[in-house]
Amino acid sequence: MTGSPAGRFVDSHAHLDATDFDADREAVIARARKAGLQYALLIADLTRPESVQTAAGLAEHHEGFYWAAGIDPHQSSAAREQQFATLRQVAGHPMFLAVGEIGLDYYYDYPRDAQERVFRRQTELARELGKPVVIHCRDAWADLRRMLRDDTGASGQEDRAGILHCFSGTAEDAHDLVGLGYYVSFAGNLTFKKAEALREAARSIPADRLLSETDSPYLAPAPYRGRRNEPAWVREVTRVLAELRGLTEDEMGRRLVENFVRLFGLDLPAGR
Repeated sequence: MTGSPAGRFVDSHAHLDATDFDADREAVIARARKAGLQYALLIADLTRPESVQTAAGLAEHHEGFYWAAGIDPHQSSAAREQQFATLRQVAGHPMFLAVGEIGLDYYYDYPRDAQERVFRRQTELARELGKPVVIHCRDAWADLRRMLRDDTGASGQEDRAGILHCFSGTAEDAHDLVGLGYYVSFAGNLTFKKAEALREAARSIPADRLLSETDSPYLAPAPYRGRRNEPAWVREVTRVLAELRGLTEDEMGRRLVENFVRLFGLDLPAGR
């Protein structure tokens, strides 16, 4: 594993397997380390074997990097039984933390019956495997809340059900799902000028249920909007969360790291 200086930031959702990073993936990671990144959760797509291989390999070779895998709602119609079998296999990897991203997306016209079927199948597997889930939800909050109330937390652990990734719902959505054991992760859209409703939700969520992410290479924060996103820029999300909560950037960074560690039952580095 490569060494890294002690950091104070966490990127709870990054797609470093994306071809956007093929030319400079290690340089991107080096910049993130220099910016103070301590932990990252890399997301793999079970419908693409090369994605699984890349995410697992990066987690094996970079300290503080972990990974998750799932079939996202955009790929639901392409889900095959072999992919669920692969999920069972990779869940035993020592750096594998969660099932995801999975979920519901009604913004695009993907078949909703396939989305719900594949989502439920994966939450059942997550419960069986004892893993939290990483949830993608867009314009489907009512159905997500209904399904998760039925599910009562995919991990079977009330306080560690999983992550609402790139949160875009209301404060009410957040509070209902925090009550079911979920953490709420904010991405670059929190920094956008017209995102005041999202910032209001971020102000209202219990501080011990907040997380930060980039969703890189997508959704770059305001100072870099329109460019390829990368984990180093999670500092911009952390900075906005700090302003909303009346904390310094360093204080908020430490809290977010502690939340990530608590959610996944990791060991906090010495001196933290």
